[in-house]
This record gives sequence, C-alpha cells and structure tokens, in this order.
Amino acid sequence: MQEKEVRVLETQTPTTQMTVGVTRCSRDLHYLWANDVYADWIRRPMSAIINRPISEVLGKYAFEALLPYFNRVLTGENVHYEKETDFQGIGPRWISADYTPTFDAEGIVNGWIAVVVDITESRRAEQALRESEERLRLAAEAGRMFAYSWDAVTDLIERSGESAEILGIAKSAAGTGAEVAAMVHPEHKKQFDAALANLTVENPNLRIAYRAIRPDGSIIWLERNSRAYFNEHGEIKRIIGMVVDITERKRAEEAVRESEQRFRLIADTAPVIIWMSDTDKLCTYVNKPWLDLTGRPMHSELGNGWVEGLHPEDLQSCVNTYTKSFDRREEFQMEYRVRRHDGEYRWILDTGVPRFNPDRSFAGYIGVAVDVTERKMAEDALSKMNQSLVQAHEEERTRIARELHDDISQRIALLAVRLNELQDDGPQSPTRLRRELEETIKEVQDLGTDVQSLSHRLHSSKLKEFGLDFAASGFCREFSEKSGVKIDFHSEKIPKDLSEEISVCLFRVLQEAVQNAAKHSGSSHFQVAIRNGSNEIELKVRDFGIGFDPKMVLSKKGLGITSMRERMKLVNGELSIESGLQCGTTVCARVPHTIRMKPIKAG
Repeated sequence: MQEKEVRVLETQTPTTQMTVGVTRCSRDLHYLWANDVYADWIRRPMSAIINRPISEVLGKYAFEALLPYFNRVLTGENVHYEKETDFQGIGPRWISADYTPTFDAEGIVNGWIAVVVDITESRRAEQALRESEERLRLAAEAGRMFAYSWDAVTDLIERSGESAEILGIAKSAAGTGAEVAAMVHPEHKKQFDAALANLTVENPNLRIAYRAIRPDGSIIWLERNSRAYFNEHGEIKRIIGMVVDITERKRAEEAVRESEQRFRLIADTAPVIIWMSDTDKLCTYVNKPWLDLTGRPMHSELGNGWVEGLHPEDLQSCVNTYTKSFDRREEFQMEYRVRRHDGEYRWILDTGVPRFNPDRSFAGYIGVAVDVTERKMAEDALSKMNQSLVQAHEEERTRIARELHDDISQRIALLAVRLNELQDDGPQSPTRLRRELEETIKEVQDLGTDVQSLSHRLHSSKLKEFGLDFAASGFCREFSEKSGVKIDFHSEKIPKDLSEEISVCLFRVLQEAVQNAAKHSGSSHFQVAIRNGSNEIELKVRDFGIGFDPKMVLSKKGLGITSMRERMKLVNGELSIESGLQCGTTVCARVPHTIRMKPIKAG
C-alpha cells in the first residue's frame, strides 16, 4: 500500500463507525494512527497511543508474543493470524489480525496497517461447545447411551458410535427403522408400536422402556427418550432422541423385588410381629401376624394408623418413646397394649432399631414385637403373691417385735432386778462373788439392748409413734454408730400424719438401700434425703462407691431389689436406680400422697 493511499484511508474512513480496530504502525515499531474502536478496546486515550512505542501500549508480554508477526510484515508479507495474547490493561484476549505492509515513494516498506478483531467470546463459546460435547460423549460412554436420528422418508437411522457396543452391531453398519422394530422383544412389540402410533403434533414426545434382542441372541433393556418432528400435513418427518441401556438397572430392580418378596415371605411366616417405618416416622410395612392380631387391612395400619388400636393409657408414653428414640437414632424397647380383633387388649413387647443405607444415611426403623400377655399375667400373679408375702412378713415382724419388747425384754429386766437384790442382800460373800454378779448384770443389760435393737429392725416403734422423719433419722444415726460409716441425713417438710403404709414402705426401702450400700459399694460415706413435694414423697439414698451396671444387676432380680420394688407397688410408687462404674449409686423411691392399696392388673 503506497503512502498516498494510506493518507486517503486515514482521512476518508469513518473510523467511529467501524466494528474493528485499525491502526497504522511505523517501521520503528511506533503507533502512527489508530481508530476509536482500537483505542476503546485497548482502554487507552488516543494521546497515549499515537507516536508511542508498541511495546509501551501493548505491554512487554504481548509485544514479544506479536514481534514475529511485525518482523514478517516488515519484509513486505501480508500477515494473518489468530492468537490468544495477554495484553496490558485488558488481560488475555483472542484476536484475529491482518497486517498489510505500507511503502514509501521508493517502494520501501515503511510500516503496516493492522486490522484487529477481538474474537475472545466466539473462541470461548467454541471451547465451551467442545467441552460440552466431550462431557456428553463421556456421559454417553459411562451411562451406556447413544443418540440417534431417524428419517421417516428414507427409514434410515443415524446413530452415535456408542450404539455399536450397546446393540451388538458393527460400527459401520447402517440402520433402518424396520431393523430397530425387528429387534424389539415379542412381548413388548405391541407396546412399542402403540407408543409410536400415538405420536402427534400435540404429543410429540416419546418415552418407553422395552426389551430388545441383539444379533447374538442376548436380551437387553433399553429406554428411549425421543421427540418427533412433523411436516405441514401433520406427518412425521423425523425423530431424534437418546437411547439408554438400562439392563443393569432392571437387573438390580429385579433383584430388589426378589429380595423384598423373600423378606415378606419370611416375615409373614415368622412367629413374631415385624414392622418398618420410613425417615418421616410413618409406618411403611407390618407383617401378617400384626394384621391377624388387629384384624385390620394393611392400608389401615400404615402411616399413623397402627396407633389407633393402642390402649388409651399407653398411647402417649408409647408415642413419646418412639418419637424421642427416632429423633436420636437410638434403639428402643417399649411395652403397650393393643386391641385384638375380638376387642381384648393384648400386651406387646416392641423393640425397634434404626436402619441405614450403604452410604450410612438414615433409612428409617425396623422392629420386632411379641405378644407377652401370658408373661404379664404370670408376672402379675407373681407380683400379687410377692405383695401378699411382703404384707405377711410385715405382720409377722410386728408380732415378733411386740413379743420381744413386751415379754422377753420385761422378763430380762426383772431378772436384772433380782440379780441386783441378790447382790445387795447376799451373804457375806467374797469379792469374787460380787465381781461375777456385776458381770452377769452387764451381760443381761447388753442382752436387753440387743433384743430391743432387733425389735426396732423388725418393726420400729419410733416409726409409728414419732413418724417417718424421726424413725429414719434414728436409724441412720444408729447404723452409722454401729457400722462405722458416715451418713448425712436431710429431710424437708415430712408430714407427721403421713399414712402408715407409706411410712413403712419408705422406711423398709431406706433400710434395704443403706444395708446394700454398706455391703457392696465399698464406700463409707452415704447421703439420705427425704423430701415432701406437692404430689409425692421422695426418698434418695446415695453412695459414692464403685457403682455397677444397672441392667446387669436388675436382670438378676435379687431379693433386695425385688423386695423394694414390690413394696413400692403396694403404695403405687416408683423405684429407680442410677449407677455407673466408679460413679456411685443412687436409689430413688417416689410415692404419691394418695394411694390405692390394690393389685395392678396387666389387662
């Protein structure tokens, strides 16, 4: 391009309307001229471009990257290139550039005209498209799927490369709609043909799963997701879509179905009740023994339906236990009564455990329940018998205590009086006789004290005469002195008119608990507290000893704990034991102020 032509281009070109950047550069690598588009693109005012070195405007990195193209155009060559370069002030950009050399009057290259177009967005779009196509290809390979297009006029099918392995055909094999239809399993042929026939302009989408027979005779499951395109006459002209090999999924579903069928067969023939619930706490399954028990259909028991048959007195505690354990993902065990189909209530022992998926995510609960009505009846009979035994023991203790106190103690006292008289009125006896008499008197007095102590243990007269507070305090003081242990006793507002039944019950529990602590805890320091609440009397006996596992001790059902529990039942009270290894033990007895002395029924 001659100098005159360049001048005309610079003066006559409407540079403000150009969509590309245009510059003129000199042989010594300076800008001579630039249009506004270029200045805006490079983000510099015109004064910072014209007559400035190219290296200063573009930056060192971009200048060095483009210098080879500058050198080529200065040899008189027309240069074109597309390149990503990191420009000073605007960062990495893709440009498409055309360099045209300019000549002076003697035909010597004195610079060049550069036409620059920013193609960054189109290049990035192309890159994104390539990456998307690659991801689709990888997904198709990993998911065993292929794309296809069917031409209704020629009946030819174009398929992506993954189809060959899935369908068991050669990669170069052409396909037709007739061949595809021939591969459909006979049992699914009618369904397949109907799905195609139902395609309309209003309903162009097709989704169907079917079996296909490959050339080698093997059977696979395919799922087709397609869309039909129609001509102006409403006739199908083309169908495109994706086909997925779902054989493994179908096999897994079949294995799950078989496993569920086996589970239900085992569950329905099991001699116990089996149930399952989902993550929302709602029941999703109960087996046949539960349905036989309630006489209700499956749909009535699902969700929250199963609680409709619970005894009203057990409903709230049962729901509370279930809900709290569910929220904590903990195993639980509870007893409740459920109405049988004939209207009779049966006792159920129910144990539930949380279920987890292979990835350890929570899946709900599964439980096993058994009818324990007969056991409860036996326990009730045993409880009644134990209660009667306790009452008989108490009566016998009272009788023996009265005899010891009113008869034996009195006679021993008389004996002591007579011996005293013998000492005073005896013949002139030597010192030896006096010493023997003194020793005999002391022995008799000690015997009286021991008998009286025995009397108090069998039936404390202090309990009846002075009340629970006084008797309990005296017992702790006497036991402390005799056993060499320390007992901190504390009481609060214990009424003196407390019923004899409650007083005797709590006093016996106190005796048993303190004696057990002294014998087994290994501690020499105990705390005893009796408090009067608004609705109940509470007794607590605490030691600071070695402790134990309550479940193991309670499962042995020793006479001491059994006796305490049965005594508490007599007054409708509750007994709880808290203990842990090296954490001491606390026995807590609670008795309501108002009691009903009657046996508790299981039904």
